[in-house]
Amino acid sequence: MTTLEFNFGGLDCVGHANGALYVPAHDCLLIADVHLGKVSHFRKHGAAVPTAAIQSNFDRLNQAMDHFQTDRLYFLGDLFHSHTNKEWDYFARWIEKRNPKTTLVLGNHDIIPLSRYDALGIATCETGNLGDLQLTHIPEENPEKFTVSGHIHPGVRLRGVGRQSISLPCFFISGKQMILPAFGSFTGKHVLRPGNEDRIYAIAEGELIALHETP
Repeated sequence: MTTLEFNFGGLDCVGHANGALYVPAHDCLLIADVHLGKVSHFRKHGAAVPTAAIQSNFDRLNQAMDHFQTDRLYFLGDLFHSHTNKEWDYFARWIEKRNPKTTLVLGNHDIIPLSRYDALGIATCETGNLGDLQLTHIPEENPEKFTVSGHIHPGVRLRGVGRQSISLPCFFISGKQMILPAFGSFTGKHVLRPGNEDRIYAIAEGELIALHETP
């Protein structure tokens, strides 16, 4: 399935196989760790990264917004990988064309001057709130609130016969904390080991699969 419905913090949520999370009650998309500019940054330093990876990020943003028919976005940190490069111009044109209602929860990679975001009509904050949900970049335990974050680029490892294994990006839910998969097309994964009560929704070849879900 391209999308999968589940409940988190008393809210119905819909995960998408491109890594976006839709919260119907607030008509809002949550997206973490796009890392725009990373492809250009690595190409500048000699890495053979295809330029198609740049456009794929914007294609997938359009896909998510069109699928859920929403124009409200929260980026949960690391929207850009580093300083501005030509991908900022692509992003500015995309914002101008789509005109989404956008908030950026600042991440550790977000070092571009906030005035640049303000000029595009993008709100910025250290911590966001979506109803009773707390939105952060770095995961944090809050005994009083359910929290959605990014930063870790969570993955899960599946093992087959012999020594075969594969790691997949995933939505990772542990207690009151949900960690979103990295949305960017040129990002790595950090494999997490789920506990007995944790929930895992893995992304595999355009499908979203419940691998580890408590009753």
